[in-house]
Amino acid sequence: MDHFFTRSHAAIPTIDARDWRLEVGGLVDRLRQFSLNDLEALPQRQLTATLVCAGLRRAELLSLAPMPGELPWGPEPASTGVWTGVMLADVLRAVGVSERARHVEFVGLDQVERHGHHFGFGGSIDLEKALNGDVLLATELNGAPLPPVHGYPMRVVVPGWIGARSVKWLGRITLQEEPSDNYFQSRAYRVQREINPSDPRDVSAGIALSGVPLNAVILEPAPDQAVAAGQVRIRGWAMGSAGQALTKVEVSPNEGRDWIPAQTLVEGTAWSWTFWEATALLPPGRHTLIARAVDRSGAMQPSSLQDTWNVRGYANNAWHRVEVEVR
Repeated sequence: MDHFFTRSHAAIPTIDARDWRLEVGGLVDRLRQFSLNDLEALPQRQLTATLVCAGLRRAELLSLAPMPGELPWGPEPASTGVWTGVMLADVLRAVGVSERARHVEFVGLDQVERHGHHFGFGGSIDLEKALNGDVLLATELNGAPLPPVHGYPMRVVVPGWIGARSVKWLGRITLQEEPSDNYFQSRAYRVQREINPSDPRDVSAGIALSGVPLNAVILEPAPDQAVAAGQVRIRGWAMGSAGQALTKVEVSPNEGRDWIPAQTLVEGTAWSWTFWEATALLPPGRHTLIARAVDRSGAMQPSSLQDTWNVRGYANNAWHRVEVEVR
């Protein structure tokens, strides 16, 4: 857990698990408040899932245009864990879902401040994902209780969706007809291609982020690393979209003129990353290594950063390029 990335928008709340309750309401047959003991009485399940921040690889997009106020993430904000808890679907069945319900909103117990308003971080997923997508209400990470920084005593884990939908310090679930109007769904974490001249950070006219797109990332060599000429080992991770298995990962040592198939080192589950490795013969000089992947749905990564650029630099899955110095 020491190497698991963290991202929050407010201070970590102090929560006494003995007093904690999960409120479930909205378009349900029965309003309920669940204690941890209530939830532990439901069937427990483990899920291996990779959480990916929507800002993954934003630093590359900053080469095209500035993004004031955004963290210049590289490939760091992605981590895999084994989560334990109860299925969201089981909790929803316990309260009964109205025929009018279309979305499930999650709200945390933290207190975010935006534009003079204080509220819990939140967002929603569609009901189909909630019922069929292995969504977990997790109380453990890697066999231990959730640390406070990761959402103690309970967080949502929405596999295959951006990390922002896996709400931490969960306090309330609401079934509703429309998507969440929480700031972090209605005004942030949205892909918008056109800049609003009156407010360059405003993306409220964009499309709300949901699933993590297909991606392949080079971890080794690191950018600008000096390596010895000859056979150079290239390693990284890749993950398909919407739980789709990868069909291939390829590496190019010469700007896409030739492609070398990568070999799988550790194969992931439907909702977690796969580690891969390839070897390329590199002569002395400056070289740009490129990685790309294809998954079973036929999805392919765009070749150019221009194809993925957006106002806040979210969901960059263009071919990953890393420059190295070969000596």
